[in-house]
Amino acid sequence: MIKNDLIADMIVRVKNAVATRKESVVFPYSKFAAAVVGVLERAGYLEVLPKKGKKVFRQLEVRIVYLNNRMPKFNGARRISKLSKRVYSKIKDVTPVKSGHGSLILSTPKGILTDKEARKENVGGEALFQIW
Repeated sequence: MIKNDLIADMIVRVKNAVATRKESVVFPYSKFAAAVVGVLERAGYLEVLPKKGKKVFRQLEVRIVYLNNRMPKFNGARRISKLSKRVYSKIKDVTPVKSGHGSLILSTPKGILTDKEARKENVGGEALFQIW
């Protein structure tokens, strides 16, 4: 059985959409994908649109946020924790990304959180990826 890396797939789809100046991106729906997209929406990188499809064929559509001069707010992302190597961070090890201009997305016992939210909640967890 081959396991697909959902996070890496999401990052690549958003990078490709930004490179081609697309307005929206579609992901296969899962609770985890919805949680990650929710965090990216709270951070201001994406905007969630209503779900498409029914049952097994549900899809999650998101709109990419562009600034006034048509520059995307999303400039890049880097996967940290992978299927082959999990990376965990204590709360004292969670530092700002790109001098505070980016976000670290963590999977914590309190759900999927950004680095700022994790410091506020005082919890660490698995470092999924950085986005800036």
